[in-house]
Amino acid sequence: MSESTERLRARAQLAMLATEQADPRYARIEHLSTLDLARTMNEADASVPAAVAAVLPEVAAAIDAVAARLARGGRLRYVGAGTAGRMAVMDAAECPPTFSTDPELVKAVLAGGRAAEGGAVEGTEDDADAGAAAMAAEDIGPDDAVVGIAASGRTPFVLAAIHEARRRGALTVGLSCNTGAALSEAAEFAIEVAVGPEVVAGSTRLKSGTAQKFVLNMISTISMVRLGKVYGNYMVDMRVANSKLAARAVRMIRDITGAGPEDAEAALIASGNRIKTAVVMLELGVGVKDAEARLRRAEGRLAGALIGAAD
Repeated sequence: MSESTERLRARAQLAMLATEQADPRYARIEHLSTLDLARTMNEADASVPAAVAAVLPEVAAAIDAVAARLARGGRLRYVGAGTAGRMAVMDAAECPPTFSTDPELVKAVLAGGRAAEGGAVEGTEDDADAGAAAMAAEDIGPDDAVVGIAASGRTPFVLAAIHEARRRGALTVGLSCNTGAALSEAAEFAIEVAVGPEVVAGSTRLKSGTAQKFVLNMISTISMVRLGKVYGNYMVDMRVANSKLAARAVRMIRDITGAGPEDAEAALIASGNRIKTAVVMLELGVGVKDAEARLRRAEGRLAGALIGAAD
């Protein structure tokens, strides 16, 4: 098959995707008032949670597999291009401040590199060789998990990255917004959030982008819950980096321990701004070193450190 014939075939396949269709309901949106157009978009966005809900079993299975890799010392890599890649960058960037993770634990690999974080870098999503090379550059191995994200489910950069990651023994997940996606065939775990046509035909930064954000929120957050970085519904591994977060940390410590504001703040300061350490200090009446030792024995899990009080 010639290159031109292959290109025509690829374009025909792309045109058939649900996310590329022009929905007749939105055929005259330019004639709507601003308020009516806002309502139209809001109604369209309201369909996304139901589309995500329909694939929650697949999402949960993928998360359990990802968390298992992280628990044994592996890393999580998101791979995407364009909007999907930028959603991944945003989700990965929030893990260190929210859960005090090493920046290397969760990272996004974006077609076009850092230059693509703030805008389009044309042609990079079609570079399959770059996708495979990115996995080599990240030294992806059997302990790692790689999540490929593409609304179309056919982005060459992402597909090649997933193929290479799987060849290297990594866990692979494909997140797309079309059914029967090539990405689903390439990955070990498939998540297909069928959001349908966009209000602006083909603009997958809309419903597709929202769906991707929903699922990425679940992958990172639930994985961190499974790793013991949340106690109750408190982000007890949060990095205390400014006055707002210090105030939040004090409230968490008070809620968990019942301590007064002065005692909670004093414990936070004495702990070096480590919330879990401060909680153990107050709950068990121990010093910083003993609290940290208990947390180490509990593998960083606050619940385990508190249960082990009689050890």
